[in-house]
Amino acid sequence: MDSPAAVSALGALAHDTRLAVFRMLVERGPDGLSAGVIAERLGILPSSLTFHIQHLHRAGLVNQRRVSRQLIYAADYAAMNGLLGFLTENCCGRADVAACTGT
Repeated sequence: MDSPAAVSALGALAHDTRLAVFRMLVERGPDGLSAGVIAERLGILPSSLTFHIQHLHRAGLVNQRRVSRQLIYAADYAAMNGLLGFLTENCCGRADVAACTGT
């Protein structure tokens, strides 16, 4: 992941609702959830969810697919791992490896 993509992803996650949506989708797995289920579980209006989930989609953190009349959203694990890799890329080259590994 390059720096502009990381900034976009971090910006997308820098909001309580978007972070909650992303965490829910990560926990759900590759099957994802419909927009209606996400909105219901988080207690937000569908129009508000659309705004937030499109922000995550544009940042490349979620995938969307259509099943009949529903849009299903799922976390993009490759993008998530790419962001984590970007954030820790130089960590283990530093003198304090324990700080990066949590040991």
